Amino acid sequence: MTADDTFGRLDDDDYPAYTMGRAAEMLGTTQGFLRAIGEARLITPLRSAGGHRRYSRYQLRIAARARELVDHGTPIEAACRIIILEDQLEEAQRLNAEYRRATESGNPTAAA
Repeated sequence: MTADDTFGRLDDDDYPAYTMGRAAEMLGTTQGFLRAIGEARLITPLRSAGGHRRYSRYQLRIAARARELVDHGTPIEAACRIIILEDQLEEAQRLNAEYRRATESGNPTAAA
């Protein structure tokens, strides 16, 4: 991958542009916190060729939400579960809205 390719991907929310140290610094947390939410399977960082964890902006937003919950006294395991459930609820609501639109337009198979 060339420097131009990498630069062009920095706008990609899923591009693993941040090292663990930089991610922890940006979130104002520790590397141990990032490891803990990784162990809880809230986020799965990609690995560099050398085996180092790399995080995307999307993953950092999830980690920031986990930190917010933990900062308010929620145990880390519970915070991770809450975020997973919030994500599942959002997806279910999106699918329901899609199905509703399809049935209102008279094409119920379009939602399937």
